[in-house]
Amino acid sequence: MGEGLNILVCLKNVPETAEAALEINESGDGVETDELVFSTNEWDNYALEESLRIREDRGGTVTVVTLGDEDAEELLRRGLAMGADVAVHLSDDDFDGSDSATKAKVLARAMKGRDLDLVFTGVQSSDLGNGQTGVLLAQELGWSHVTMAKRISVIGDGGNAERLEVERELEANTLERVEISLPAVVTIQSGINKPRYVSIMGIRKVRKKPIDERGADDLGFDAEEVGAEAAIYASRVLR
Repeated sequence: MGEGLNILVCLKNVPETAEAALEINESGDGVETDELVFSTNEWDNYALEESLRIREDRGGTVTVVTLGDEDAEELLRRGLAMGADVAVHLSDDDFDGSDSATKAKVLARAMKGRDLDLVFTGVQSSDLGNGQTGVLLAQELGWSHVTMAKRISVIGDGGNAERLEVERELEANTLERVEISLPAVVTIQSGINKPRYVSIMGIRKVRKKPIDERGADDLGFDAEEVGAEAAIYASRVLR
């Protein structure tokens, strides 16, 4: 590995539903979201904070990426305000309805040409709670992976990293310590750190910072390869 670590952090825009009155949508496959407030997925905030701490200690870069509509740009701005160097927005109507496997394929395609050592995702999202995207992304990339990380130590001299030592959370408050080689995908558990505060002024300062926007065509996907149709096709094949 080169000096420093180049880390990609996957962020998701999720609705805040704790105190909201929820209604089933017309299609019956979800809830109406038009009146809901959206924010960065809780676990993803911990993933971003961990990436920033590693960069501060070891050098390198932090890139934040999200797959979502135009409203998701706000969480990328927040990521830049926290300290990320680059933001990538994967936005296209064709992506709507994509399942975890398709999202992993899109993310893997978006990573092509980027010199990355690590990918961090949250353990799960608060809206769906599938906990699948990080593991499926590792499979797409053919990289090492570890889930439920509660502590991460980078092993290697100076700015050069060779592998990670990770403590991961198991059942009944049990921890497992593992070592994995780089490059790797790690899913981050809440409580691994305390995410830094981002002020409104901090977000305003990055308003004009460019965001790399990519659609399905840019990534070489046909419409039927992504979105709800791809998810339906995959489910039929698996049967």
